[in-house]
Amino acid sequence: MRIIAAAGLFAGLVVSGLMASQSARADMLPVPPFKGNDTGGIIAYSMATQTDARQVAVDHCARYGKVVKFLAVQAFEGGYISFSCRWVPYGAAQQPIRTLY
Repeated sequence: MRIIAAAGLFAGLVVSGLMASQSARADMLPVPPFKGNDTGGIIAYSMATQTDARQVAVDHCARYGKVVKFLAVQAFEGGYISFSCRWVPYGAAQQPIRTLY
């Protein structure tokens, strides 16, 4: 019985050692230039230099009936522009205007 337990322990150590030596390649996942949901999103700075980032964010938030509030800009290659989608303030028009041009 001790030999089986020792063999099982040894096999467990070998498997643990092999798993620990492997790196978790999270940096290989593709990141889209624009990603968002009903609470906000991010726009890649490289995309913002090619398109109108403000209009992209306004159109995105208008789909949820909200207005955009820009939060931060990382103005370098690999950086992001972050924004949040907020409810339309009281006293404003009923729905945000979505421009199509």
